[in-house]
Amino acid sequence: MPQVITYREAVAVGLAQEMERDPSVVLIGEDIATAGGVFKATAGLLEKFGPKRVRDTPISEQAILGAAMGAAMTGLRPVAELMFADFVSVCHDLVVNQIAKARYMTNGQISLPLVVRFGNGGGLRFGAQHSQSVEGWLMAVPGLKVVVPSTPADVVGLMAAAVRDEDPVMFLEEKALYPTSGEVPEGEHVDELGTARVRRAGSDASIFALGTMVHRALGAAGQLAAEGIDCEVVDLRSLVPLDVSTVAASVAKTGRVFTVEEGPRLCGWGAELASIVAEECFYDLDAPVRRVTTPHIPLPAADSLEDAAIPSVERVVAVVREGLG
Repeated sequence: MPQVITYREAVAVGLAQEMERDPSVVLIGEDIATAGGVFKATAGLLEKFGPKRVRDTPISEQAILGAAMGAAMTGLRPVAELMFADFVSVCHDLVVNQIAKARYMTNGQISLPLVVRFGNGGGLRFGAQHSQSVEGWLMAVPGLKVVVPSTPADVVGLMAAAVRDEDPVMFLEEKALYPTSGEVPEGEHVDELGTARVRRAGSDASIFALGTMVHRALGAAGQLAAEGIDCEVVDLRSLVPLDVSTVAASVAKTGRVFTVEEGPRLCGWGAELASIVAEECFYDLDAPVRRVTTPHIPLPAADSLEDAAIPSVERVVAVVREGLG
């Protein structure tokens, strides 16, 4: 029987599953041990696996990723937490010029089975420096894999796939989803990177979304169904690798494409998806690709302003309705 747990609890379940299976898996990061993580996503792991495998670090993103990179190069499979996704900018050189390129520049002599996890996205009133959706930054870097789960089951399954992967994986946990609940299969649960999921089948339009926006897309699809508009909602789950086959199959089915992105509009992942669709699926399209995004602004902290900036169910409904004429 499946168990119902929160997205937050699923992080600890996924990590515990892999730590029990493989003694080379270790956790490092700020406040992940004694405090159980700033978002309480690693609660109980110190008690279960001890201080040698669950290690608190100083407040230094460079130190955390430098140690994790060295550990991965010498036989361990580290999972490093940077708290807020915004903080990846503090150690940008390590991520972009070292971790992402080590395997390529050594001709495969060195692999980096390393996971970097952090809380991503807005909606919690943390302001412009603690609310960014950074998947677009990371997607642009060759050598990194980029994963954004939207359900507790995906957190567990994709975490297992990420830990077992031989390449560095950026694992973006959606802060707004930590308290949400869902079913997770009992026993070992392992998913596959680079596989999208059709969360709702439909025939009139395809809505592609990621993370928190998957739930808003589903809410919009429910409202549109009451108007006789049948939308398919595809959860991409992974940007690198990207499941182009599932994208193309949905486009061929509906002929109309919408993306729902929490990140700023300029150079967002939806722009890349639109480019792929235009090249690979042009003759299946019945209308231009439409994007629903956050404006190209720093996210405000005020409740009403942040809510106005991040795509809402109502805005998705309005754009789809307009796009279908």
